[in-house]
Amino acid sequence: MDKFVPVKLKTPLTILLWIGIFALGYITFNSVYDEIKFHNIKQDRYAAVIKNLVDIRDSELAYKEVNGKFTGDFNQLVNFIETGKFAIIERRDSTVIDEEKTKAYGGIKYTKEITIVDTLNFVSVKDSLFKTSTRYKTMINIPYAKEGTKFTLKAGEVGEEDKKLPVFEAVAWKKDILHDQPKDLIRKEENAFSVEEINGDAIRIGSMEEVKVNGNWPKVYDPTN
Repeated sequence: MDKFVPVKLKTPLTILLWIGIFALGYITFNSVYDEIKFHNIKQDRYAAVIKNLVDIRDSELAYKEVNGKFTGDFNQLVNFIETGKFAIIERRDSTVIDEEKTKAYGGIKYTKEITIVDTLNFVSVKDSLFKTSTRYKTMINIPYAKEGTKFTLKAGEVGEEDKKLPVFEAVAWKKDILHDQPKDLIRKEENAFSVEEINGDAIRIGSMEEVKVNGNWPKVYDPTN
């Protein structure tokens, strides 16, 4: 091909070719680097979000233990943490006279086994869940999101009319957590589908459609790991 290129153009064309090669290499490097950087940022942010979701879940479970249901009102949840108490109970089996059966059989003594529940003491919900920490006051705020962005918190019931069961759900949208990152990478992340990724467009715990209290993240994000 060189014989078709005038000698005086060879040097400029060679320079342009090398510029093109370097430019392509730079673009490729930046693209890969941006994805690696995004992945690291995403992991750090998701870990912080999940810690809050676990706190919300633990608080909701405590609320349900005392009240028999979950709450979708964050202020109500905080007030419960600050003022609520768990009952410390002791269960023991005992044998007593079965009065009805004894009477029915003409005074022949019959016994039955019962479980006696004694309330021994009460312990503060706050001390039990958070000890000296006050992080429960801000756990509704989504870490790294724009100021004022909060988790969506819902509570209700599922099941048949005579078998209603309490449920709750707390949700953080990925677009809020990653709001300051490249839009194309956010869109790609919202469509993630892998056993090692948080699938879908949100991080959530609980469900409004079924009885469950776990989150939708893989074990790699588990705060206990």
